[in-house]
Amino acid sequence: MRTTVHEVEGLSSEVEILVDRWGVPHIYAGELYDVFFGQGFNAARDRLWQLDLWKRRGDGTLAEVFGPSFVEKDRAARLFLFRGDMRAEWLSYGADSREIVSAFVEGVNAYIQLCVKNPALLPEEFKQLDYTPALWTPETVVRIRSHGVLNNALSEVSRAKFIRNHGKDALRFREFFQPAHELEIPDGLDLSTIPDDVLEVYELARSGVSFDRNADGELVLAVSETPDSGTPSGSNNWVIAPSRSATGRPILANDPHRAISLPSLRYIAHLSAPGLDVIGAGEPAIPGISIGHNGRVAFGLTIFYIDQEDLYVYKTRPEKPDAYGYRDDWAPMEVISECISVRGAPAVEVELRFTRHGPVVYEDPERQLAIAVRAAWLEPGMSPYLGSVSTMRAQSWGEFLAAMKRWGLPGENMIYADVDGNIGWKPGGLAPIRPNWDGLLPVPGDGRYEWAGFRPSDELPVEHNPKRGWIATANQMSLPADYPHAIGFEWVLPYRYERIREVLQGEHRFALEDMAKLQVDYRSTSARRVVALLEGLSSPNPRIQKALRMLRSWTGSLDADSAAGALYEIWFRRHLTRAVMTHWVDDESTLQAVLDEDELWDVFEGSSVEIWISRLEQPEAWCGPDPLETRNGSLLSSLAAAIDEAVRLLGDDWENWSWGRLHKVELRHPLSTVSDSAQRAKLDVEPVPRGGSGDTVNSTWYELGDFVQQYGASFRMVVDVGKWDDSVAINTPGQSGDPSSPHYRDLFERWAKDETFPLLYSRERIEAVAEHRILLKPSAESGKPQD
Repeated sequence: MRTTVHEVEGLSSEVEILVDRWGVPHIYAGELYDVFFGQGFNAARDRLWQLDLWKRRGDGTLAEVFGPSFVEKDRAARLFLFRGDMRAEWLSYGADSREIVSAFVEGVNAYIQLCVKNPALLPEEFKQLDYTPALWTPETVVRIRSHGVLNNALSEVSRAKFIRNHGKDALRFREFFQPAHELEIPDGLDLSTIPDDVLEVYELARSGVSFDRNADGELVLAVSETPDSGTPSGSNNWVIAPSRSATGRPILANDPHRAISLPSLRYIAHLSAPGLDVIGAGEPAIPGISIGHNGRVAFGLTIFYIDQEDLYVYKTRPEKPDAYGYRDDWAPMEVISECISVRGAPAVEVELRFTRHGPVVYEDPERQLAIAVRAAWLEPGMSPYLGSVSTMRAQSWGEFLAAMKRWGLPGENMIYADVDGNIGWKPGGLAPIRPNWDGLLPVPGDGRYEWAGFRPSDELPVEHNPKRGWIATANQMSLPADYPHAIGFEWVLPYRYERIREVLQGEHRFALEDMAKLQVDYRSTSARRVVALLEGLSSPNPRIQKALRMLRSWTGSLDADSAAGALYEIWFRRHLTRAVMTHWVDDESTLQAVLDEDELWDVFEGSSVEIWISRLEQPEAWCGPDPLETRNGSLLSSLAAAIDEAVRLLGDDWENWSWGRLHKVELRHPLSTVSDSAQRAKLDVEPVPRGGSGDTVNSTWYELGDFVQQYGASFRMVVDVGKWDDSVAINTPGQSGDPSSPHYRDLFERWAKDETFPLLYSRERIEAVAEHRILLKPSAESGKPQD
């Protein structure tokens, strides 16, 4: 095992980092805050360019190193920084949150300073773009909020434009509210005032950073899609009690789903110091562990879809557009001027405007119009995932519930298991109270629609040691049937949860291997419902008859080598829905203005999959004199079209069809588009076939246009509660974000094959597989004084 020694400023005592063969750092310190220093130092060692890009994107300093093209993105980002009371902010996470974050940041800065002294340590990206990383402050971590999973400004605008163009009645073609809900248009809202580009600034603030070059070869911004907002982000977690476990101990499984990226969003680490011994995953820019265990308690999370955003529409004063109408008077906007440094050009002065509700994202003085976003995530205590500094230290169910009172962002389904055999579920998150509207559309900002505070944590549901012996969440609507409060109406469809429930219910006792297998399950409950409709159908066309036999004998498992899976996805996603659509609206007066199929598809392309499937299962609800014949005709005609496309895409030999030939994952580095072929070979990871879909437990959501996986579980973990060394995990493509590191892509093949590696916890087992020891020694001149 090789050893590297660094003398650094800011430590009280020595920190030892053992990096195992899978790239997981096990960080040992003799003092609590020193272990967070070690976490920050190591995160920078493995992910420095990712951390710097995260910081610059969040605090609006991209133009400083990338040039004029990034100024508008910087301005947008600065609108959404936390600007509230910092004392309340730090206290929101726990008594020592500032100490933890400060130690973490000092560790990040210590590695950056090493790179300044020795530029050879800088990752390839800094050399390619010719700049150096910026130092951090504790406020860097907590002020940046725009990287989180946020809801629901985008859907409010999408819904408003849809109603404006097609009428409220047409929502039944598109929306699937959970629980069932009749939308109300807020009094005073003029939908015609909502411009199509109203959230352009909001999306610019939240979008990722992609690069391009202009005709002169200068680096310019190529905006990527908004991450995890208006997109099918999701996750799975479940926990089984000792009564259902083959080990006689609880088992906890978690696989959060986000954009599949390079480097990975998640980072696995082990932090061991007096009073703390926690291992699992978090995000590299945040101290602590959000998914893992501490040697007594295991914990995991999935998104709990609280509606935490609202759009406010104002009438502005004709002669003074910085004033807006509020409660029969004019209220002044707060105007903040800031200077954006620009590489290769003069600095740019920008103005940021805020109303009492939040940042102003759209202004049109000629129309006397301004629009602002109110976001719960701009309140104190809402730095994404920083609530984990409390939850990761809980030693009992009671302490865990107390820690969850501090949880802010994102809204999460937190599951729990401990060595005493207890299991539990507690959602957390800041939930606005809307006393007189449902939050599904923008509202006038004149004072009639104000939040009445936030719902207490104790009012969110809870479950502890249920008799069935298991708890599972998959972003489905998990509120009890008699739950009295409005939290949100936009939940993920329950298909993943239905499959998890199907496996877990009953009397079977599960081994750890069973839970790992369920995480990578490709069986689609939605596909089984659709294929069941083919029972009894036949066709004189031999190709259609062959396709019917293929689909009826299929189990619904979307394995990468499945021919039936390929045909099904082409059929349902690209042909059957369009066939249903053309019959569904034959007599709908609200859509008579739609002239052709493509325009009609603009209405339906955002429709909930559950609407399509339930409509297929209930043909009597269709227009037409013979709904059953219409439905069956649509099934067969669309299947014929799907066969034609499958032949075009996959060839005439049906035996050689496979879903993975179409459905792949491609990992492209953000600099891939501005790199030459030799650089791309170092930066990118070659595509591989994938199974599944957005409806399967192993979620591999893709865009209809190219079948390429966009979202899914880059990180998975299964914890054997009490026999910790038997736990397993995976993180793709590797633990490091440095293209020169052996851990940059070493886990990708294992992940693509749905495999894991041991998530080791005991020092003895870790030392047996450690490959690199990093010793951080306090600088003789400036070590921290001992308390």
